[in-house]
Amino acid sequence: PQGEESLQILVGTEEDSFPLAEIHACEPEASEQWDYVLVADRRTERIPKKMLRQQQFLGELRRKGFHFKVKKDQKRVFFGIRADDSIFDLYRTLLLEPEGPGSTVKTPTPVPATTRWEALPRATEQDPGAGALNAPHLCQGEAALEKTWAQWRKMAHKQPIDQIRDYFGEKVALYFAWLGWYTYMLVPAALVGLGIFLIGFPLFESSQISKEICEAHTILLCPLGDHGRRFQRLSDTCTFAKVGCPWATVFLEVWKRKRARVVLHWDLYGWDEDQEEMVLQLINCPDYKLQLHRHSYLRSGIILALSLFMICFLIGMAHALVVYRVLAAALFSSSALPFLEEQVTTAMVVTGAVVHYVTIVIMTKVNKWVALKLCDFEKPRTFSERERKFTVWFFTLQFFAHFSSLIYIAFILGRINGHPGKSTRLAGLWKLEECHLSGCMTDLFLQMAIIMGLKQTLSNCVEYLRPWLAHQCRSWSALAPRDPELSDWQRNYRLNPVNPFSLFDEFMEMMIQYGFTTIFVAAFPLAPLLALFSNLVEIRLDAIKMVRLQRRLVPRKAKDIGTWLQVLETIGVLAVIANGMVIAFTSEFIPRVVYKYRYGPCREGAHPAVDCLTGYVNHSLSIFYTKDFQDPVGIEGLENVTECRYRDYRNAHDYNFSEQFWFLLAIRLAFVILFEHVALCSKLIAAWFVPDVPQLVKNKVLEEKYRRLREKMWKSWTGAGPASSSGTSIRSTEV
Repeated sequence: PQGEESLQILVGTEEDSFPLAEIHACEPEASEQWDYVLVADRRTERIPKKMLRQQQFLGELRRKGFHFKVKKDQKRVFFGIRADDSIFDLYRTLLLEPEGPGSTVKTPTPVPATTRWEALPRATEQDPGAGALNAPHLCQGEAALEKTWAQWRKMAHKQPIDQIRDYFGEKVALYFAWLGWYTYMLVPAALVGLGIFLIGFPLFESSQISKEICEAHTILLCPLGDHGRRFQRLSDTCTFAKVGCPWATVFLEVWKRKRARVVLHWDLYGWDEDQEEMVLQLINCPDYKLQLHRHSYLRSGIILALSLFMICFLIGMAHALVVYRVLAAALFSSSALPFLEEQVTTAMVVTGAVVHYVTIVIMTKVNKWVALKLCDFEKPRTFSERERKFTVWFFTLQFFAHFSSLIYIAFILGRINGHPGKSTRLAGLWKLEECHLSGCMTDLFLQMAIIMGLKQTLSNCVEYLRPWLAHQCRSWSALAPRDPELSDWQRNYRLNPVNPFSLFDEFMEMMIQYGFTTIFVAAFPLAPLLALFSNLVEIRLDAIKMVRLQRRLVPRKAKDIGTWLQVLETIGVLAVIANGMVIAFTSEFIPRVVYKYRYGPCREGAHPAVDCLTGYVNHSLSIFYTKDFQDPVGIEGLENVTECRYRDYRNAHDYNFSEQFWFLLAIRLAFVILFEHVALCSKLIAAWFVPDVPQLVKNKVLEEKYRRLREKMWKSWTGAGPASSSGTSIRSTEV
């Protein structure tokens, strides 16, 4: 096993892996610091074969330079494991010490704390029969983080990123640095979204369109349902009419700059992950054979076919939600409750969003299992490569699980239904659902609001309550021994287990939220505000969970957030495309502009006394003659109505698409093309205008390289220390 996968090699019992976390009564003076703690069930002492494997494993650790201590309680055996400093001499030679002839080091360069924890998993290549392995918590570091970070009252304080890095490693620290920066950058987006939402109310009162809608007491809309159908006045939609990505580019570019400053501060700017991987493998096994990159067209073809099948299945789940909404509409229409009968579309949208959320929860577990199997079948070379591939597959599946239904509502809902008198029906029985009477933007707004609200609130509650309750259950039956060190080990063993993908789950949750915040923000401008409030809670929840409730993640070295940055950039491109299409096809922006300059009273020039959108509502509604209803039975008041209106652009005599429909379609397509090209060009300009790496960081790296070259050059010539500038100039002239 390699990397964190080797944490699972200690089999033979059903015990969990755990990090030592001295979170209650720390006794640093009575406890030694251990790199790892292993746990085995005492029942293995009665099995000679497993005991022999344990002894062989401990003997192998001793031979490689590890120290260990054994402690027992009534049920378990605890092994404290610590690596001797001499193990890292070769590591210093290969990666840390200066190169070149004559280089001498009086004081050994300190080995990064992350490397100490990576050494033992690579050294434990045998199966010892023990049950758990993980990095221990350090009492002093944990107490500091609990005081300055893992408290609710620290919500408005800056995160101690350096302390998080020293305690949990660079990978965890970069996650919280990114999450903190993302939350900070949500503030302007949230203010803009809230402003747009609030400004809409006063503007609505003075809008010509809103006046026409609210005063249209004589315009009757055609029935939408099949059962208990009735005509509805257009003025009844007055209330719902009130509900009606450059930021992402700037956020990514500025984050790249902040990341560069952070990793330079940690002295990881030039760190090479593949090089460190090979060094650690060579230290553990001098005969280590380099694992080369491989590619199989057969495996890639099979994986592509399986992934496409899974994507089609997820799209099919979205179609199942459509079927549910159709059946729900029929059920609510025939309901004995007057409220449900009158608000069929609203009830259908709300319940459909709840069903969608439940589907997301279920499919998340399925998608994770499928992505892991696809990744393992691809046979990645290292654990890091496995993690990257898993990220790509899992995010792809999660994207379709979360957004397929929203894409249907935004771009398909109400557009394949036919027209009154000739409706498209499911299985020839049930009429397909329509957009809300106030427009499809209302459906998308409600769907987004419900899913984001449920996902943010319920997910945060479950994320905290589940580990808290689990920890309480594990602690109830605990017996405190007299040995302080064993007491600390036991107390930390009762913390909730972690796995190599624990941090991955946190990242994935934020990526999906980022997608909701950017992809359909044109339909739901309050998304950044909800994300902001959720993230303020999320940071403290994660801090409390990692410090108090769960075992310590194995610290891992990193200099960026890896594949997640490419995921963010992909979401940014999708956001440009989706918002352009929402503005063009879902909102009323294009029809209003076209009416204003082509069909309205201002088509030949503006008139101060006339609003240019006067008559737009009547122009956007097509006429249907009630005599053409194929099944008029059950429609209330039909005998008194000769015509009704519906949202579409069709001719009154044959109900085919009118000239306005085709002209609008051409303008919409042109707008999408223009919008996407302008937005993508703006992204490229912003990426060029804002360098990924600050000049200060580049100059510091350049100066450090120059300093090292001067030192090596002077040592090779004289064996002395660094030369002055004038001396170097003279020597260069002589050469």
